[in-house]
Amino acid sequence: MNSSLLVWIILAPLIGAILNGAFYFYHIKRNKVSELTFSLIGTITPLISFLITLYLFLQMYDSGVIFKQHLFTWLNIDKLNIDMALLGDNLSIFMSMFVTFVGWLIHIYAIGYMKGDEGFGKFFAYFNLFLASMLILVLADNPIILFIGWEGVGVCSYLLIKFYYGNKDNVLAANKAFIANRVGDFGFILGIIVLFFAMGGVNLSFESIESNLVGVDQSLLILGGFLLFVGAMGKSAQIPLYVWLPDAMAGPTPISALIHAATMVTAGVYMVARFHFLYIEIETIGLFIAYIGAFSALFAAIIATRQTDIKKILAYSTMSQLGYMFIAVGLGFYSTGLFHVFTHAFFKAMLFMGAGGIIIALHHEQNIFKIAQHRASLPIIGTTFLIGVIAISGIPPFSGFFSKDAILAAAFQEGQYLIYAIAMFTAFLTAFYMFRMYFILFVAPNKHTKEYVYTSKTITIPLVILAIGAIFAGFLNLPSVFGGEHLVDTWLGQLNSKTIHLSHSTEYVLIFASVFIALAGIIVAYNKYSNFDVYKPELEKGFIGNKFFIDELYDLLFVQTTKGISVFIDRVIDAKIIDAFIMGSSNTFVNIGKFVAKIQNANVRFYAATMLVGMTCIFVYIYSKLGL
Repeated sequence: MNSSLLVWIILAPLIGAILNGAFYFYHIKRNKVSELTFSLIGTITPLISFLITLYLFLQMYDSGVIFKQHLFTWLNIDKLNIDMALLGDNLSIFMSMFVTFVGWLIHIYAIGYMKGDEGFGKFFAYFNLFLASMLILVLADNPIILFIGWEGVGVCSYLLIKFYYGNKDNVLAANKAFIANRVGDFGFILGIIVLFFAMGGVNLSFESIESNLVGVDQSLLILGGFLLFVGAMGKSAQIPLYVWLPDAMAGPTPISALIHAATMVTAGVYMVARFHFLYIEIETIGLFIAYIGAFSALFAAIIATRQTDIKKILAYSTMSQLGYMFIAVGLGFYSTGLFHVFTHAFFKAMLFMGAGGIIIALHHEQNIFKIAQHRASLPIIGTTFLIGVIAISGIPPFSGFFSKDAILAAAFQEGQYLIYAIAMFTAFLTAFYMFRMYFILFVAPNKHTKEYVYTSKTITIPLVILAIGAIFAGFLNLPSVFGGEHLVDTWLGQLNSKTIHLSHSTEYVLIFASVFIALAGIIVAYNKYSNFDVYKPELEKGFIGNKFFIDELYDLLFVQTTKGISVFIDRVIDAKIIDAFIMGSSNTFVNIGKFVAKIQNANVRFYAATMLVGMTCIFVYIYSKLGL
């Protein structure tokens, strides 16, 4: 009976999307649907999903049962069998818990943020659909169904990034996100195909794939694992497929919060964790994943130190934090990586939502220096924003400290000292650029008198709830060095191929080092920016300010090259070869037709004369052959 509830976790927001979409079409024709109607549908349906997930979680916690729901057989051809089936195990229920909860809070926040927007109903239809797609991805029992959700979040991100499609830049940003993700998705689907043929065809469920890995050609497993991770590179914005993520800030702030905190970008980390049984067998690819994560974390953090757009700073911080997550799962510490996914959901959603509140108060200004010049008094947003900045910087006892410190300890334990050093330096940069942003926004002096700006309760209440999570969520996986019982690690025990088993003295040293380097970043930021002249803003210039000119490089290597090849094909191969041959051939037939048309002139005497000549020729030919 309980297994049948799995599908309703997905159906609730999906029905919400359908209802809001239908009401929106009715609204644009009759203008009779209120924002309250859209809001109720948009927020109640994610709440239903959360409550069902919570109920199943409590059932699992009491009995240890795993829920499976077979809906129908989608495809059954020879050795290929694809079931439309859902899986509610420890991993998927863990993900669903905070995806639905944080997603629900972001939906509430969107009510205040989108108030008065003419596309209010359409936005909530897309928003509900986005959450439903992510839940399909998380609850899928096989990689094909997971891929449906994978593509669903991609389509929804495209629709929401270009939500204000009247602005050309927004459409270009959506196109960029869509195309970059298609590159990764192509790798993902190729990875599934490689695994299918490597195992000689099996029922494509995760359980079946895991049980049939024994004896499979190692080179094919490596290829399949690499291709799957290419998909994660795109979805979770890692080098080299990260370029879409900063541009995705073109969409309304609620979608930025949903993408970065609970849904799309975490899908890559979840996918690697879901295929943990594969990556355990191919540690070389796991190490490759860890190094990609480390360099992505560092690269994004360096760029963030010179950005001036509040949302882009947060976007690069997301890419950097995702790098930490991939370090953990790449090294085989899957529950550690997912724990950081969990804590990050709280403080990153709060930071984006706080940024959105600031943007609204300052009439949609996003440059941190211009915001500082016209600073408004926003006590709740300011306080929660500070909590988020402290949490992401890894200062105890906030949640980010526990999850990030566990990742650093995992890298140190595995002897990956280069990764550890990169992650530590990234931690310094994270504290620096996040507090740089905070000091400029809220501390640096300006010439204007602060004025209190009223902020809707639908914005501030979710911020307060998320702030509580940002402070206390880390205690759910309190390490034994602090007397904890690793509750998250225990819950996700099915994933753990490795656990942290350092001595307490070593852990204390590592903790001291990570806190010290975070405090160093804060002190450097304080010294430079607490009294910064906001009327002489830093400019995005040089290699770092211009993001190492990677966008320009990609434009030259891929966009302009593709355009050049297209022009060559169009003007040379198509016009001068293919078209020339076709047109030449057609002209020949036209000329033949014109000549034949002169013969077909409807003159009976001409036809009779022609027949006489023809018959004479035939008789002469026959006469010559017979020798007469």
